[in-house]
This record gives sequence, structure tokens and C-alpha cells, in this order.
Amino acid sequence: MREVFKGIKTNIQQAKFSEAILLCQRQLENDLPNGDRLEVLYLLVVAQRLKGDYHEALESNKTLLSLNAEHARAWQENGYLYTATHESLKAAQAFYQATQLNPALLASWRALQPLYKNQGNTKAAAIAKAQIAYLAELPNAILGAKDLMYEGDFYNADKVCRQFLQANKHHAEAMLLLAEIGIQLKVYSEADFILSSCLALYPDHKTAGMTYLQLLAKMAKFSEVKTLADKLLTGSPKNAVLLCAKASAMVGLGDVEEAIAIYQDLLVQNQAQPGIQLLLGHALKAKGDLLGAITAYQCAYQNNSEFGDAYWSLANTKTYRFSDDELASMEQLVGRPDIGLDDRVHLHFALGKSLEDRTAFDAAFSHYAKGNQLKQQQIKYNPEVFEGQVAKQIATCQPELFARLKAVGEQNAAPIFIVGLPRAGSTLLEQILASHSQVDGTMELHDILGLASKLQGQKNQYPQVLAELDEGYFVRFGQKFLQDTQVYRGDAPYFIDKMPNNFLHIGLIKLILPNAKVIDARRDPMACCFSGFKQLFGDGQEFSYGLEDIGRYYRAYEKLMAHWDDVLPGFVLKVQHEALIDDLHGQVQRMLDFCGLPFEQQCIDFHKTERAIKTPSSEQVRQPIYRSGMVQWKNFDEHLLPLKKVLNA
Repeated sequence: MREVFKGIKTNIQQAKFSEAILLCQRQLENDLPNGDRLEVLYLLVVAQRLKGDYHEALESNKTLLSLNAEHARAWQENGYLYTATHESLKAAQAFYQATQLNPALLASWRALQPLYKNQGNTKAAAIAKAQIAYLAELPNAILGAKDLMYEGDFYNADKVCRQFLQANKHHAEAMLLLAEIGIQLKVYSEADFILSSCLALYPDHKTAGMTYLQLLAKMAKFSEVKTLADKLLTGSPKNAVLLCAKASAMVGLGDVEEAIAIYQDLLVQNQAQPGIQLLLGHALKAKGDLLGAITAYQCAYQNNSEFGDAYWSLANTKTYRFSDDELASMEQLVGRPDIGLDDRVHLHFALGKSLEDRTAFDAAFSHYAKGNQLKQQQIKYNPEVFEGQVAKQIATCQPELFARLKAVGEQNAAPIFIVGLPRAGSTLLEQILASHSQVDGTMELHDILGLASKLQGQKNQYPQVLAELDEGYFVRFGQKFLQDTQVYRGDAPYFIDKMPNNFLHIGLIKLILPNAKVIDARRDPMACCFSGFKQLFGDGQEFSYGLEDIGRYYRAYEKLMAHWDDVLPGFVLKVQHEALIDDLHGQVQRMLDFCGLPFEQQCIDFHKTERAIKTPSSEQVRQPIYRSGMVQWKNFDEHLLPLKKVLNA
């Protein structure tokens, strides 16, 4: 296809637009891979626009955007087309969408500034002018690398950026960009090092500071977020973004009341801040004030009727029921072509939950499927990557490794890890154990994932490097885990880390914390997988947005857990969700015995325990045990054939 693309582009450059159009149309008759089809459609739109066939170009672009709604240059083309047809409002909307998807599109910013000026939107025109000045001052290599990053070509963006830094060491914008690429690639430890170095060299670099705050929050380093936010606030004490970053960190640290106070102070100054209303709702929900959270979420969409996340947050309480008017508003919004992709995704998931509550199961599944499909376009999850990770864990973590390194780690027995798939009942197990007087409930801690990420930088990649590390590493890693998680604990001798994804790293946990306890939250495969499919996660869990993908992930998880049982007998306790529902007392006693804890009645009365809970199941575990979730998937049985096929293979 490279020669085909070259031929089309040559014709466009030589103003042979009809020839270019014909070449594109011939290619589109073939069965092309999705990426090639998108490129041909884009070149077709460009050729048609330059030829003056504006209507045809708009129709071609409509097809392109139906295949990929996040194609920034397609939105830019719409901006050019609407400008040519003198539809300035539509042109501004299209150029704006292009800049949201790819902020490095200098041409779109330059087109936006006069459009905003003519509309009398001086604030937006000033923002566009500032962005033009910023991009125009960047070295061409860095501007090009930014463009590559926003277009999803992280490999070449990283390559260009590193080459530039070799010749321009410590260039602030290049360091920042390299860190941003690392964040996109989830190489958080490297991005952490680059950003901390950048801020050490350029302490007043506001964008680097903001980016570092976002990264630290992603890594759940909330104590560091608070420290950095306080430092940055000394220079900008009323900066709402910094105050919100601090408040979110306070929620993460369990100081929910202080976070709520910050949000409320900001809203006293200006109620029309839907983003802050949303954050206030999240904090109130974590506290257990469901009515307050609902009011905040409603205020958020009342201040911005297109705010999909506000509707989804209401649905995600799991108890809220939308009115007929709210349902009609969501249906109208999701059908509008100008609604942004993130808002559209949130609306589809909210509509799915609302219609499921009304027993309109076919319509509900249609929205769940559309929301998941759009999410898949964003994340481009590859199940083979995770299956490869599982295979490496099994190949590396064999009995001889644990026999050779027996009891070399930190001997402290305080940590209790709850692992499994999301929506498998881990929050319920956490709530039961955290109700015990000797156990602190914390949150989904990222520390084990962070330690695994650090090992990726070794000469041999993780987990293979485990077989070559000096024994001292393991005790130091165990001590670091305990030190870094202390901020989330109280005074109890034991504490819980309920990061579900830690099941991939049970071998590492055994080596660094040989006396820790691991509990595997297990649920019926169909119930667990479908519950994950209809859940829109805040971050991570990329496998959950396709029925086949989530089925493959579940099977790989089962395979790995069986391996841990073989090589580490007795280290992991499996707790079946259905068994817990059938015999709460017996299963609670079983968990307490496993953890070496005496029986306490409050573990049975877990729903009475007051503590901050930040997962989608927060309201469910504040109620007595119930059975309704066991069979919800059966209402969608006929739609779940792809999942059944994988699970039954």
C-alpha cells in the first residue's frame, strides 16, 4: 500500500485531483485493513475538497468519522469544508474538535482564532492565539513529535524526541514531551523520573508541574500529589486546577472531609463549574453521602447538559433511577453528531444502565455495545499482550525459583492482598475484612504494579529478571512497599491492598513479602465478565470493552491462578462469590482463619462499617448481602454468544 499512497499523494501535490479521487475510489472497492481504509478515505476527502467537490468530501468524511470518530485531521478537513461553504459556526466546531483530539494541529488553531474573533468570543480567541504562539515557538522536531504522539504513533514520536534530546540535552519541552509519551505507553516509572528531573531544572514550568500531578495521581501516589500541589499553590493560591488536584489527593488519602471542603469553597465562588460538581459528587459518594453525591451530579449536568460523565456517575451509584425526562435528554444527546466522544461513551453506558433497570434489555445491550465499541476504538487493546505476560509469569515463576529464594523477603505479615477480576466481589471481601478491629481497609494500591514496572528497566525484562536479582532486592522491595503504603493505614496490625490486577504479580509478592496473605475473589465467569462489560472504568481494565477480550482475559487469569496454586500451595485462598452469598458466616470464618484473625461479629455486619470506599461497588457493600447480581447476565443471554464461545472453548 505504500506505493499506492505515494501515487495518490503525488497526484494531489500536482493538482491532479480527479486522478487522485479515482485512485482512492478504486482502492476502497477492495477489502482493506481498517488503518489503510482510513488513510485512503482521508486522502479522498482532501482531493475532493481541493477539487471543490465540497458535498462529496463531506459525505466521504462522514464515512471516515463513522469508522474513527477520533481522526483529528478528518475533523480539520470538516473545518476547511464548512469554511468553504460559509458555515462558520460548524467550521469553528470542527476545528475545535480537531484541536481537542490533536492539540499540535497548528493549522486548526490558526483557522480557529479569526473564527472566534468574528463570533465575538474573545476568551476563546485569546486561548487560540496563545496556543498558536506556543506551537510556533517549538522546534520543528518537537512539534512533529507532538503531532505523532497525538496521532497515536508513540514509537516514532519517542524516537524523534530522544534524537532531539541527544543534541539538545535538558530541553524543557522535549523532556516534557518524552514524559507524556511515556505516560501514554504506561511506562510510568520512566515518566516519573523525567518529570521530576524537569521540575528540578525548571521549577517554574507550570505545564510540567500539572503533568506531574496527573501522573502521580495515576500512580496513586496521593501523598506526593498533595505535597507537590501545596508547593505549586504557594505561587498560585487560588488556582482551581491545583486545588482540585489537592482535593482529589485528599480523597485518596482518606481525608474526604477536607477534600469536600475544598470543592465546596470553589463552588461558593462560582456554582457553574460542572467538573468540580462532579468531583464533589465522587467525594461525597466515597464518604457514603449518597443523597449529597446525587445532588452534586445533577448540578453538574444542569450546568452542562452535554456532560456525559455526570449522567454516568448517577448511573454508577448503582441505585439511582433516571426519570423519564432524564432518559429522554440522554437519548436526544447521544443522537447528536456534535457530542464529543468521551461524552458519547459515558451516555451510552448510562443509557444501558437506565434501560436495564427498566427491563428493556435489548435496548440496554445496544447501548452497552455501542459504548464498548467506542471505547475499544480509543484504547486498541490487544489480548495477546496480556496472554504473553501470563505465559512469561508461568515460565519464570517455577518451584525452583521459590525454593532457592525461600523467605528472603521482608518477613512482616501485615499485608492482605485481595486479587481477581474487577466486579468479582473484591470490594465486598475488603469491606468484610476491614470491619475487623485488627485490619485497616485502604484502597486499590498501585505499589506492587509500580515495583513490577521498575523491574522492566532491568537488562532482562520482568518477570524473567526475578531469577537473576540479588537476594537483597527482595527484602528492600518488601520494605519499600510497607513504607510507601503506611500513609494509607491506621494503627491496625494488618491492612488490605485490593488492587485486583495484582494477581499477575503473586510471584513477586511471595518473594518480597513471603508472610503476606493473598485472597482470590472469584465469581461465576458469565456473571463476572458481563458485569465488567457493562462497567465503564475510570482508568485501566482495557480488556473489559469487548466480549471476546474479556472472556480471553478471564481464561488467562484462571490459568495463572491455577499455576500459583501449583507452585505456591496454600499461599492463595480462593473465595467464591456465590459461596459467600450462600454461607456468609462460614466463608467469613474461613477468611479470618486464613488470615490468622479471631472471629468478630462486625465482619458479618460489614454493611454497618463506616469508611471511605472509592470503587463502583461502594453503595452495594453498604447494604446486607443480596443475590440479585448472580443472574443479571441471563437477561442478555442471546447477546452474549461471543463471550460464551470463548469461555466454553
